[in-house]
Amino acid sequence: MAKFFRLMCVMTGLLAVSGVGAQGNYWQYNEYLNAYPHQKVLTQKLEHEVGNPPVHLNFIQTDPVSVSVIYPGQQISDYWSRNIKAFELRLKELGIQYHLHQLFTRPNMDIRQQSQSLMEALRSKSDYLIFTLDTARHRKFIEHVLGSSKTKLILQNITTPVRSWKERQPLLYVGFDHQTGTLKLAHYFKKKLKPGAHYSMLYFSPGYISEARGDTFIQAMGKHYQLVSSFYTQANQQSSYNITLENIKQNPDIDLLYACSTDVALGAVKALDKAGRKKDVLVNGWGGGSAELDAILRGDLDVTVMRMNDDTGIAMAEAIKWDLEGKEVPTVYSGSFELVSRDDSPEKIEQLKKRAFRYSDR
Repeated sequence: MAKFFRLMCVMTGLLAVSGVGAQGNYWQYNEYLNAYPHQKVLTQKLEHEVGNPPVHLNFIQTDPVSVSVIYPGQQISDYWSRNIKAFELRLKELGIQYHLHQLFTRPNMDIRQQSQSLMEALRSKSDYLIFTLDTARHRKFIEHVLGSSKTKLILQNITTPVRSWKERQPLLYVGFDHQTGTLKLAHYFKKKLKPGAHYSMLYFSPGYISEARGDTFIQAMGKHYQLVSSFYTQANQQSSYNITLENIKQNPDIDLLYACSTDVALGAVKALDKAGRKKDVLVNGWGGGSAELDAILRGDLDVTVMRMNDDTGIAMAEAIKWDLEGKEVPTVYSGSFELVSRDDSPEKIEQLKKRAFRYSDR
């Protein structure tokens, strides 16, 4: 096991180094909006629509629109399931007739099933395909769709346009900007930890999310805090649990385990509990779904950056409405965050839940 652990250290360290700078392939969210003032205006208009009551579609449809959704939703995080529920409820409030086909897969798993479902969506000539972009495999498929299909793409959980696609962009990038959320966590830990504190990086699986949430954090923490180890997980609780047990044996002086996702965070918490280290090692969440908020209330997690979850489902529905009405849709939209820590009262957390889950808790 120790030999395997050392091999993982070397491999993930090399992968992490090779990933640094990969975000240069993307426009950062605010960078893009500042470079394209017209897009900034459109995004602000969509933000206004998301925060206000629905306005009914301005014509009567002759046929329902077809929407295919393929998400990595088989996770402890309830972001994906809540997103779809908010999306459908808003479509109904807008008076949009639709047919929905959805598939939830595991992150970076079920490759054959995912590929078959993607091709089925194209063969059936879905009007809209809602997908994500995390790996090179995803990107290759998306480029195929952009170049050869009339199906319109909404890319979920990414808010940074691909530079090389130039004017040939999807209908909408939508999510909660990973860099913005990560910088909130870095700011929190810079105040929480003393200079010189040791931390370990628990990445998601190799890909865009790990770069945006993990590498951004490392860069933000700078030279005053020491990164002592970094690992890619298999984007699930069990792999995080196994890695963390070995990690804290090899690096007993760790002050913080920075986790790039809910499943990774909760796996780390279980490992610390097993090792009797829960009280002296901090762990963050990322996203602020139900499982993370429950963990904060129990004192298992120190802090999370909480997405106002249903914003993105509402934004996707509004974007489809605008498209049907012939209006220009913004290229990017990011929902907002709130930092939540174990110091916050249950009453404050409950109020944030009412705001974040205003559709998906119905």
